[in-house]
Amino acid sequence: MQFTMNHQPHHNPGRLAPAAILTLTLALFGGTAHAGPPESYRKLWRDPAVNERIERNIEKHRKGDATIEVVGKDGKPVSGAKIVLRQTGHEFLFGCNAFVLGQLDTPEKNRRYEEAFLKLHNFATVPFYWEGTEPTQGELRYSEPARDIWRRPPPDRFIPWAAKHGVTLKGHPLLWHAYNPPWLPKDADELRALYRKRFKEIAARYGDKIGIFDVVNESLVCKKDYPLLTPDRDYVRWAFTEATPLFPEKTTLMINEITEYNFKPFTANPYATQIKTLLAQGAKIKGIGLQYHYFRREKLDAFLTDPKCDPNKLLDVYEQFGGFKLPMFITEITIPSAGEGGDALQEEVVRDHYRLWFSAPMMAGITWWNLGDGTAVKGENEAKGGLVDGDFKPKPAYRALDKLINKDWKTWAQTQTDAQGQACFRGFFGSYDVIVKAGGKTTRQSFRLEKDKPNKWTLKF
Repeated sequence: MQFTMNHQPHHNPGRLAPAAILTLTLALFGGTAHAGPPESYRKLWRDPAVNERIERNIEKHRKGDATIEVVGKDGKPVSGAKIVLRQTGHEFLFGCNAFVLGQLDTPEKNRRYEEAFLKLHNFATVPFYWEGTEPTQGELRYSEPARDIWRRPPPDRFIPWAAKHGVTLKGHPLLWHAYNPPWLPKDADELRALYRKRFKEIAARYGDKIGIFDVVNESLVCKKDYPLLTPDRDYVRWAFTEATPLFPEKTTLMINEITEYNFKPFTANPYATQIKTLLAQGAKIKGIGLQYHYFRREKLDAFLTDPKCDPNKLLDVYEQFGGFKLPMFITEITIPSAGEGGDALQEEVVRDHYRLWFSAPMMAGITWWNLGDGTAVKGENEAKGGLVDGDFKPKPAYRALDKLINKDWKTWAQTQTDAQGQACFRGFFGSYDVIVKAGGKTTRQSFRLEKDKPNKWTLKF
């Protein structure tokens, strides 16, 4: 059986070392070996053992085996049938917030925004901040038309767009101590009653349309003046208890937390302790989110020389969180490109981290935060944390992700059936177009290669 694939092994003993490859790449694209992160960072992230661990995890957790069986109308196997497989979509969720969908100042910018979004992403975060869904009491901004609020389009806008382009949606958030309208009461009981109303409205309107929601956001850094805060933060359990019965069983109801909990050892990690406690209390948490924001270049520079910026330690934490047997998500990412050499720095750090996150066993999705420079919340645009610039033209980091997502992590293969009419292949999980040619005939079908499924496909001539 002949078999060829488009992606090549990343580990090539006896060939160029990672540092040499990096130097050559920078030279080819007009950079210098001194651009990008500091040498201490590269020493950790270019370690062959680290990269072998990442590649081994990707091979184990992001790919699966499938068998294609070709039979004729008589039910007999067709041997020697030529098969071409092309992966058309990912099971893994590569995301970005879509907070400015349809809000840019020209139709051309809106077109470029959507084009840049959809080329990389099959996953979009939709704004459900209470300040945007009900800015004044009783003014519900779920549907069109609605008065325009920057970065807060009405959620209905996203439903047909997502259906048209095959985008999975996530609502963010149902409950957060921040970005709430000023009219909310300070009394805890009154506020809980309003949350119950809000949860019911959102579940009734979007429960069958949006499959993932952040139920509670950033509870471990809750402000002390938040009316529902108590020393044990029991409002988190309460929110899951109230929201869970309202949504379909299949909805992924998530908890989400800030960046620092990526780096704390699991056994001493307050977020891990909180999740363990909540699960023991019966909270139906279905997903775990971790942010990864660096809103200033100087913060990123400091992080890159910090001992916590260690790929082995990061993977250890993610693998230990995987013990909860819940899907994990990197939910919000900002890596700046501001400052000298910023584009090259952003590109390298983004590439490294996406490879690491994609390799973490229970990771189900990775969400960049603001796609374009100038589309962040006020006070964060100085970071130039977009993957595209202010005119929505790709930056080097965008091109690096395009290569990973659309080339390195997609399977294209050619093979042919054996005497039993079967051909086997291993590919990345996702959707596939399969073309089979035999006896002067051609047929085409679509399949999904799914984790923990038999993945045996039969094509009849």
